Amino acid sequence: MKWARHPRTRTLFAAVAILAAIATLVARLTRMSKNRPNDVVTWSQSQSPGASPTAYLPAQAQNNSAEVQPTPPVIVPPLDKTSPTGPGVTSPSAASLIIPVAGVRPEQLRDTFSESRSQGRIHDAIDIPAPRGTAVIAAADGPIVKLFQSERGGTTIYQLSVDGRLAYYYAHLDRYAEGLAEGHFAKQGETIAYVGDSGNAGPGNYHLHFSIAEIANPKDFWHGVNINPYPLLRK
Repeated sequence: MKWARHPRTRTLFAAVAILAAIATLVARLTRMSKNRPNDVVTWSQSQSPGASPTAYLPAQAQNNSAEVQPTPPVIVPPLDKTSPTGPGVTSPSAASLIIPVAGVRPEQLRDTFSESRSQGRIHDAIDIPAPRGTAVIAAADGPIVKLFQSERGGTTIYQLSVDGRLAYYYAHLDRYAEGLAEGHFAKQGETIAYVGDSGNAGPGNYHLHFSIAEIANPKDFWHGVNINPYPLLRK
């Protein structure tokens, strides 16, 4: 066949063969991309970063999780603007405290948290001087869990924060407010006691000893990690 040996004919055949090869390659790549699972998983704001990894696998892998061992997906969590609360980290409930002695202004406070005390102890609290009988008010909302007569603290009150993560301790009181009892839910600013010099405060050394502790168990409220009340009350 003379026409098949013509240069233009051979060129045309070659071009058709190349186009056919390209079409076959494109078809194969398309099928591969459709069958390929998505390798990147992101969390929406409504999803929890602590959710089980199987929640992000394809349906087939979820149904056969005991048999299928897929490659773990790359998880990209959203930006977390919050910080966990733990020892040394201020609880959100401590952010809105008020000075627990009526009439005392922030600039009158003095930081006594790190001062030394008898028997090599660190104070771990703030002393707020005031005349005897000045109202001691609840620094925050929360239940009164213990009214206690202490050798060192004298007449004292233990109060918990609403979330049960903080214990507030009021000491060297002169007396409790009339009718105050354990189990009473004190509202912030409510008078719960009066300034005195009971315990080891020393005669005439009228002041409120006030401390804050982060606790792990509300039933074990007398054990915790003390945090400095001064910067919280100065705000």
